[in-house]
Amino acid sequence: MNPVTKVSKFTLKERFEKAVKGEALDIVPVCSVTQTGTFELMEMTGAYWPQANYEAEKMATLAMAGYEIAGFENVRCPFCTTVLAETLGCTVAEGSIDIQPYVSDFPCKKKEDVKHITVPDSLLKSRRTSVVLDAVGIIKGKVGEDVPVIAGLVGPAGLASMLAGIRNYLMWFVTNPEAVEELMGILIDACIEYANALLESGADAITLIDSEAGPDIIAPQMFQTSVFPLYRKFCREVKGMKILHMCGDAVAVLDPLADAGFDGISIEEKVSVSFAKELVGNRVRLIGNVSPSDTLLTKGPETVMIEATACLDDGIDILAPGCGLAPHTPLENIKALLKARDIYFSQ
Repeated sequence: MNPVTKVSKFTLKERFEKAVKGEALDIVPVCSVTQTGTFELMEMTGAYWPQANYEAEKMATLAMAGYEIAGFENVRCPFCTTVLAETLGCTVAEGSIDIQPYVSDFPCKKKEDVKHITVPDSLLKSRRTSVVLDAVGIIKGKVGEDVPVIAGLVGPAGLASMLAGIRNYLMWFVTNPEAVEELMGILIDACIEYANALLESGADAITLIDSEAGPDIIAPQMFQTSVFPLYRKFCREVKGMKILHMCGDAVAVLDPLADAGFDGISIEEKVSVSFAKELVGNRVRLIGNVSPSDTLLTKGPETVMIEATACLDDGIDILAPGCGLAPHTPLENIKALLKARDIYFSQ
C-alpha cells in the first residue's frame, strides 16, 4: 500500500464515493473505470486472455491484479466489450492472449431485422453475462467494503453499432433514423437490466461505454434527439453510481451529458480537462485522462508522471487512463500514475 493511502482517514471506497459526489477529499483517487487487463498481469497471475474473458475465477483473478499489483485503487471488470453484444445475437470471435473478443457477424443486416431483436428472458443467464456477474461476486467477496468494484458494459449506441454493423448504424441515422432509434430503445432496456444485476452482484459503480454516441461518430444533434433520452432513462432506472465513458473528442456533447444523470464522465486525452471543467461545472465529475496509447503504452514512467500531474493541475476528479489499457502497457507505467499522485499531494 502506498504511504499516502496508508495514513488516510478514508478507505479506498469511501474516497472514490466522495470523489464521485464532489465532496472534500484528502487526495484524488487513482482508478481505472475502463479495462485493466495487461499481458504482464496475465503472466504474474496465470489468468490469461481469452480464458479470463470466459471463466469467472480467471476474470476475477486478473481484475484483482489491477488493484493488488498495478496499484489502481479499485477493481474493474470485465476486459472486453462484447458481453451484451453476443448475448443479444452477435457472433463473437474469442480473440487471443493479446486480442480482445470481437464481433465477427451481426444479426441486423437490414432495418427489418430490428423487429426480431428482443431482450431475452435469459439475459442474465447467458454464457457471457453470467460469467461477469459471477466474477463481480467473487471480487466483492475478496475486497469487501473497503475497495470500490466497478463493472463495465457497452451502451445503446455502441451495442447498436455492433448488432447492425457500423455501416448500417451510421447510414440509418440519415436514411432510417426510426430503425436505429427502435434498436437502441430495445438495447437500453438490456443495459438497465444487466447494470442493476451487476450492482446486485456487488459492483459499487457502473461504467457505461458508449463511444459510438460521441461527436466523432454521429452529429451532436443526433445525440441530443436519439441518445440523450436513453441516457436519462438509464440514469433514472439504474440504482447505483453511474459513469459514462466516451472515447474521442466529446466536447460537443459534454454540456448535455452533464445533465443526463451520470455521476462521472470518463474522458480521453483529446478533451482538455480544464476546458471540460468549465463546461460541466459542478454538475458531474471528470475522470481521466492520461493517454493509454500515446503515453501509458509507448512512453516511460517519467512522461506518465508529467501527464498525470498536468491532469491533477487541471482539476481532474479521479486520475485514470483516458481509455482501456492496451494489453502490452508496461506495469511500471501504470504504477507511475499512483507515484505521480502521491508526490503531488505530498508537496
